[in-house]
Amino acid sequence: MTHAVPLITLDALAIGAFATVVGVSPGDAADDGIGLARRLMELGFVPGEKVRLLKRGMPGGEPLAIKVGNSTFALRRFEAALITIQPDQ
Repeated sequence: MTHAVPLITLDALAIGAFATVVGVSPGDAADDGIGLARRLMELGFVPGEKVRLLKRGMPGGEPLAIKVGNSTFALRRFEAALITIQPDQ
């Protein structure tokens, strides 16, 4: 019997952990959420892509240093919260 790993958002991933992108949700419509989701997908956060949380900034844990593909990006926590992932086991 196998247990499915629950889906979480990228902002909840542990430092150093790997995951696979499942999807990107549009943010708040008042903040042009569709444009933000499109920008994240253009950066490489597309379903099936592997990601890794490299580091959290101090103080407050922002920004998040995220490796996607061969690139590293700094995301704010609310941006990372739009990206649904499945952590690797």
